[in-house]
Amino acid sequence: MARITLSNLRHSYYRNPKGPDDFALKEIDVTWEDGGAYALLGPSGCGKSTLLNIISGLLTPSEGRVLFDDKDVTNLPPDQRNIAQVFQFPVIYDTMTVYDNLAFPLKNRGVGASQIDSRVQAIAEMLDVTDMLSTRAAHLSPDNKQKISMGRGLVRDDVNVVMFDEPLTVIDPHLKWKLRSKLKELHQRVRATMIYVTHDQTEALTFADQVVVMQEGEVVQIGTPIELFDRPAHTFVGHFIGSPGMNILAGELKDGGAFLNGHNVALEGPVSGTDGAIEIGVRPEFVEFGPGGLPARVTNIADVGRHNVVEARIGDIPIKAKIEGDIPEVGSEVGVILKQDQTRAYRGGWLATEAQS
Repeated sequence: MARITLSNLRHSYYRNPKGPDDFALKEIDVTWEDGGAYALLGPSGCGKSTLLNIISGLLTPSEGRVLFDDKDVTNLPPDQRNIAQVFQFPVIYDTMTVYDNLAFPLKNRGVGASQIDSRVQAIAEMLDVTDMLSTRAAHLSPDNKQKISMGRGLVRDDVNVVMFDEPLTVIDPHLKWKLRSKLKELHQRVRATMIYVTHDQTEALTFADQVVVMQEGEVVQIGTPIELFDRPAHTFVGHFIGSPGMNILAGELKDGGAFLNGHNVALEGPVSGTDGAIEIGVRPEFVEFGPGGLPARVTNIADVGRHNVVEARIGDIPIKAKIEGDIPEVGSEVGVILKQDQTRAYRGGWLATEAQS
């Protein structure tokens, strides 16, 4: 296991990049501590796979360094980095038994038979596949094949990091929660450094202690799942995390006050910078309807089970609220109340309000 540091990392697939837009990664500075559970979260094309390939040694970055426990491994090939990787599609040998699949990485490294058996039995017990050890992998279900692929990554005890690249993509939705729970349990038991790459916020937030959110080659926020939900540092994080995501409302800063469609809005704290256009962010969980609120008209209601998502318009500005209990009718006039300590301003996408203690 290792602490992994990415220092001043940038990468371009162009031979002579001319500007920031030519870089797939636009300066990354991240440290993953030894034994932690981390996630790289972002949409397709944001640079997750490029970053993963740099860590694994499949790509050499255009600029910057990759350090394992302060040792510079930037130019080392994959086989000298002691990395285990689990891919979207299970990497196992169908003609081998489950036992032989799990043992294969150890046999390749000349590990003794007794040590191999001890390690395979331990991993099989963790994965709940002990009764499948003599079964040929070709006869396994897709979720069990992915379990074995995970086990092949975990069976070695000399790896610096185990990386999971969208490992649940091909798994049926009703089985995903089982594998997510199993992964979390495995990390708690083996305490290996794990990095989980995904575009699925549920997978990232349920697995990781710290999530790195990426957009267009940049890290826009690093934090715990609670930090990302409670206080997004960027409007992208607010929009990307949550269901539905944060309301991002076109507003204005005037004479030190925030205004939405001409109505004064109380924010969590003072706003940095000069008067002008801002965005007001508030999650649907912190929007209510009641007297004295901003005048609005209800335009749609979606029943999503335990609550309703009510859509309304403050003038021409759409806003969503998650409501449990009584809901207004479509077309009715309502007052929209924004919870002050959860209502914040953004400028150029970045958080611009100071939290009040």
